[in-house]
Amino acid sequence: MTLAPEATGTPRATEAPGVVEITSPEELRELLGAPMRRAIDKERVTLHAWDREWLARSPFCLIATSDAEGACDVSPKGDPPGFAHVLDDTTIAIPDRPGNRRADGFMNVLSNPHVGLIFFVPRRGETLRINGRARLVREAPFFDDMVVKGHRPSLALVVDIEQVFFHCAKALMRSKLWRPEEWAEDTLPSHARMVKAVQYTEESLEDLERRYDGAVYEKKLYKG
Repeated sequence: MTLAPEATGTPRATEAPGVVEITSPEELRELLGAPMRRAIDKERVTLHAWDREWLARSPFCLIATSDAEGACDVSPKGDPPGFAHVLDDTTIAIPDRPGNRRADGFMNVLSNPHVGLIFFVPRRGETLRINGRARLVREAPFFDDMVVKGHRPSLALVVDIEQVFFHCAKALMRSKLWRPEEWAEDTLPSHARMVKAVQYTEESLEDLERRYDGAVYEKKLYKG
């Protein structure tokens, strides 16, 4: 087990000489300046037709949550485009699919309903951001519209929208996320090797390689 720096007596990297920390909103604004008018005015509280179209084309999102004490989690969610089901102009629902059953984000929602979501559309640099309050629903008529490859979700995250806006493309342009010709060669070890290195598991490396084989893993995407 790796101990935190304070537990070993080792100073944190941020405590080294020359590190200057920002400790107030005033300091932050002095450094960054005031936001542009259009950055403030772009916030909305209901879905526009283009928001609905974006959600209809989005196959992937990130969901940020925190518990009552502020401990955070970010969870990826992906399905065929349009998996985020629009219930009305202020409400969306996201189906749950078979996973590892940790349910970190869902547990957080039970103690703190505030959530933040970012929706991606392949090849587009912009993203759609939605912030609001979430509920866990275990049954609803709209579950019938969320069936994929025979899997009907056992629960859905229902989000009451409080804020929605498009985020500019700068981050994805800098990262070149959608430009495979710019990607560095993949020299990371297989997922199985990394799992074996960082956590205890009774399976052998060979067993893990078979478990995480792409073709085998894909067959389990909609099976509990």
